[in-house]
Amino acid sequence: MPHNLFSWLPGSEHLNQFMTQGGPVLWWLAAVVFIFWLLAIERIIYFAKVFPLEQSGWVDAWAQRQDHYSWYAQSQRHAMLSEAENRLKQNLNLLKCLLSLCPMLGLLGTVTGMITVFDTLATQGSAQPRLMAAGISMATIPTMAGMVAALSGMLAYSRIQKWSRQSLFQLEQLLRSERQLTPVNLRSGESK
Repeated sequence: MPHNLFSWLPGSEHLNQFMTQGGPVLWWLAAVVFIFWLLAIERIIYFAKVFPLEQSGWVDAWAQRQDHYSWYAQSQRHAMLSEAENRLKQNLNLLKCLLSLCPMLGLLGTVTGMITVFDTLATQGSAQPRLMAAGISMATIPTMAGMVAALSGMLAYSRIQKWSRQSLFQLEQLLRSERQLTPVNLRSGESK
């Protein structure tokens, strides 16, 4: 059962109580949030450790080229930038999808909680507010958890996306020729 997963954590009885009050949808939301943060941490580690090594490899390969202006050289540069862009944007769409699932799962928890309230009203009548409170709790907790997960995830996602754009722009600047003159400028400078 999922409630035994967190028994090693301090205060796990409170976490188990919270997850039980939120209903089964809250476990799905917890799984989505876990996968989101796992992928987000992977992206952060990639930007901090792996990409600088790859970037220096691409810059070194470009610097060793004699020709920077031919069609073939520009094609090689474009290939390096395309490969870097693919690696930098890896899993960003999945992160965005998981992020958009959080409020939707919270809303699903609201609907299932309200169904519980209506079932209680249908079977017990309105004379027992304590039974209705459990259903209302099951309706509001997933909504709150989905919104909190989406808000915190949105901050992380936007920061990761910004790092991706900045890293690609920086690599593009580094892969420019050290000589800023193009062959057209060289010819016009020679004729003066």
